[in-house]
Amino acid sequence: MSLCGEGAVAIWHDIAPEGRDAFYAWHGQEHMPERLGIPGFQRGRRYVAIEADLEFFNLYEALSVEVLKGQDYTARVNAPTPWTLATVKHFRSVARSICRVAHSAGPAQGGLIATLRYDVAEADATAHKASLQRRMIPELLERPGIAAVHLMTADAEASGVATAEQTARGVANAVPRWILLVEGWGDEAAFVATSKAELAGGQLDAIGGRGPYSLGLYRHQVTRTKTAWSAG
Repeated sequence: MSLCGEGAVAIWHDIAPEGRDAFYAWHGQEHMPERLGIPGFQRGRRYVAIEADLEFFNLYEALSVEVLKGQDYTARVNAPTPWTLATVKHFRSVARSICRVAHSAGPAQGGLIATLRYDVAEADATAHKASLQRRMIPELLERPGIAAVHLMTADAEASGVATAEQTARGVANAVPRWILLVEGWGDEAAFVATSKAELAGGQLDAIGGRGPYSLGLYRHQVTRTKTAWSAG
């Protein structure tokens, strides 16, 4: 299933053990509904690690990057609720990018997802994207159990803007520049094996990718779509 728009916010992070229960309650009951209440936000998903450097992966899909740079979202991230302020102090090692969706294809949304964070030299960007679209992504979609594949690139300027929420977390964000997402609908072990084989660094090096490569393997926890709810 294609992503629900041409913009996305991709976030990876850890949570301090003492804040885990608070994170789950806040994220499901306030944060995700709050985000989906912003005009132009279409869907939010959260995943937890099977095998990854950062335990949680969150993906918010929006109609466009302009939505993510617009006043509604900007106002929200700069006016965190009391519950947000109390919870985000438990975040650790945050990687966050405001992204343009460069390519998105597939017949379904999977319950498993592989996320690959990496880089590409500016001089190689056009050729790298073309190689992914021409060969690597179609070949991935032909693999058994693969539901969808998405390529996203960071808007570096928008991703680098400091917000009140970031300040409250007390940690700076890493900004992944290139992101490949592969969704799976089959058994976990088979999906993990396929992802490790097909998303190995050497495969990307050959078409202009540049490490370090951070491959994360996750299973789905929750999805929220538009809802008649607002924080206040």
